[in-house]
Amino acid sequence: HSSPLSDHPSPCQCWNSIQPREKSWSMEEEDNYMCCLGDTQFCFRFRQASGRMSSLGFFLDQFDRDAPVCLKRDQGHYYGYVYFRQVRDKSLKRGYFQKSLVLISKLPYVMFFHSLLKLIAPEYFEKQEPCLEAACNDIDRWPTPHPGKILTLPIMGTVMKVRIPTCYDKPGTSQLMLWELVLLGEALVVMAPSPAESSDTVLALVSCISPLRYCSDFRPYFTIHDSEFKEYTTRTQAPPSVILGVTNPFFAKTLQHWPHIIRIGDMKQAGETVKQMKVKKLKNLKTLDSKPGVYSAYKPYISKDEDIIKQLQKGVQQKRPSAAQNAILRRYFLELTQSFIIPLERYVASLMPLQKSISPWKSPPQLRPFLQEEFMKTLEKAGPQLTSRLKGDWMGLYRQFLRCPNFDGWFRNRRREMMKKLEALHLEALCEETQAEREQLPLRPGTLTKLQAHIDSVILSLPDDLQGILHKPSTP
Repeated sequence: HSSPLSDHPSPCQCWNSIQPREKSWSMEEEDNYMCCLGDTQFCFRFRQASGRMSSLGFFLDQFDRDAPVCLKRDQGHYYGYVYFRQVRDKSLKRGYFQKSLVLISKLPYVMFFHSLLKLIAPEYFEKQEPCLEAACNDIDRWPTPHPGKILTLPIMGTVMKVRIPTCYDKPGTSQLMLWELVLLGEALVVMAPSPAESSDTVLALVSCISPLRYCSDFRPYFTIHDSEFKEYTTRTQAPPSVILGVTNPFFAKTLQHWPHIIRIGDMKQAGETVKQMKVKKLKNLKTLDSKPGVYSAYKPYISKDEDIIKQLQKGVQQKRPSAAQNAILRRYFLELTQSFIIPLERYVASLMPLQKSISPWKSPPQLRPFLQEEFMKTLEKAGPQLTSRLKGDWMGLYRQFLRCPNFDGWFRNRRREMMKKLEALHLEALCEETQAEREQLPLRPGTLTKLQAHIDSVILSLPDDLQGILHKPSTP
């Protein structure tokens, strides 16, 4: 059951589209589903058909304005949130009951949609279509999502209370090498034992550079059936800037040429003690059964931080809750990314024209261009060393970052914001002069001087004979 798009979207369409999916899986088609007995949740991401326009654009533009970058809707992709059930059933031909409920959305609200599916999917598997109709009726009455507001969302006899963060919220609260790889948009593949661990790991990687937005492609759960399978597995060109999450052992061979591979062990079988994960050579990765670790020849620009490693290891020894460990790590990466961004923000702010150059008699002034070498010189005295204790080749990291999609996406967004600011200031100057003229109020000091200079420049552009007429001496 899918809610159709119309000229006037309902709240249900703003939130999601719910679709049941039933498939008879064959051994040749599956991507490690046989290991997923019981209920499994994960998410995937796929491209929007080119040329297809969504009627949700106006509504989602409003949400994007106040949402943090990591929660803005995705212009060119959809997210698919999956609740998959697989249980033994001898009465069925293949001996298994297999069914998925898939929720499609433009919004990257991972935890919310997973929680929503936990309420809907088990009921759907038992009661079929009537359950989905009831859920859609509830969702149709939901208010449109709005960052910063606490929303009360009734669903199937229960009530969910949700607050979507805003870009104005104070910061809440893998190692450094993974942070660098994501920051630089490197090609990364996560090999995991289950779709849930695959999608969770990919989404954690994408969010580790917050408040920067990850601007390359990422697929939390990628299978051999995805339309980009050939594009992403070809050996005729360098791997693209994308993070893939996979479970099928076939990928261990197909993606062996990728420069950076993360092998995730089975979390259920993990011991109580945590060992520091070492970076291993790519040639040691032969199959998906290889030992967990990061397989890469990458040499980090920044020296590793022993303090955060000790802090996390101490938390394990003290049996600190995983949520608390996660919060520590997220805050660490947040502060690291902020230290990295501050010099860029400071330099980009200097590209803004001075306010005194904004005149109601001229077009809005242009931003100065971003000059890489000029920016690099500012790092000597105002680099990340002012806010971060970490040592290393920060200059080399910035040079590499300035070539990657994450910088391009960040700078395009900042430039767009600054152009809007310039246009607003220019419009404000025009309004002030118009109001002064209508109300015959005294003009601001300097306005007449600017106006006289503007008139003089116009006169000088005229032919000499006209200039002579205009400059006739006045009679005493």
